Amino acid sequence: MKKVLLLLALIISSVTFAQNDAKAKTLLNEVSTKVKGYNNIAIDFKYVLENTSENIKQETRGDVNMQGDKYKLNILGITRIFDGNKLYTISSEDEEVTVSSDNGEDEGTITPSKMLSFYEDGFTYKMDIIQKVKGRNIQYVKLSPMDSNASIKYILLGIDAETKHIYNLIEIGKNGTKTTLTVNSFKTNEPISKTLFTFDESKYNDYFINKLD
Repeated sequence: MKKVLLLLALIISSVTFAQNDAKAKTLLNEVSTKVKGYNNIAIDFKYVLENTSENIKQETRGDVNMQGDKYKLNILGITRIFDGNKLYTISSEDEEVTVSSDNGEDEGTITPSKMLSFYEDGFTYKMDIIQKVKGRNIQYVKLSPMDSNASIKYILLGIDAETKHIYNLIEIGKNGTKTTLTVNSFKTNEPISKTLFTFDESKYNDYFINKLD
């Protein structure tokens, strides 16, 4: 769950890293400006984790809706709702709802507002290859962690050269793990329910409500 959130952080991040490739900076700023101009964003994505040496391949789909600080994320059987004040993590398998306050010191609680600045520091970046994918030109930007002890070897961020939307993100770990998040649909300024980011406790009468604070 945490890895998925970190990958999504880059997908909608206003990346403004310092001391790097001018063309890459311009492109990332264009992506950031476009994202900030939307009232709301709905992303449907595919998530794949692979490690050939360990014979591991996991594949799943997820979706997230965001408006300002509020969001609703569904993945791996877990729903996370942040209403601007409280974070609700709903597990249907465990029949449990965990409720916590938004805490900037809690690494596990990553709201969209944090996503907009999470990766502002700590990476160098440069333009990488351009690939033709389903008729679209995807320009990759390579991000390398400045921390030599980081578990990430590098990240490739694929950007649609025409729309300036993120197409995919590929993270290569030092342990040989490759994680790919591909955006299947990226919708903006859609009509959304006023209760989309509201937790309705009456729907979970049979669940254990775990209030952390």
